[in-house]
Amino acid sequence: MRLALGAEPRQVLGMVLRQGLTLVAMGLAIGFVGAHVLAGLMSRLLFEVRATDPPTFLAMSVVLAAVATAACFLPARRVTSVDPMVALRSP
Repeated sequence: MRLALGAEPRQVLGMVLRQGLTLVAMGLAIGFVGAHVLAGLMSRLLFEVRATDPPTFLAMSVVLAAVATAACFLPARRVTSVDPMVALRSP
């Protein structure tokens, strides 16, 4: 719809990525806090590894952020390649 009203594909792509990555950042922050809280409960089950192992937390955050970025970017890119007139005509 925004493309049909005159927005540039780059603007639409940026908007979709910004909205998606904002949700990703909030999810990572909430998950990080939740993981730290639950790590204390699970610390008795771990042997020779700390429950709050920084490399593990960092690696998982990077992997989740990369997957979420791809999940936001690929559909946004597909949307920007659609002809606005075709999108307006579809039901």
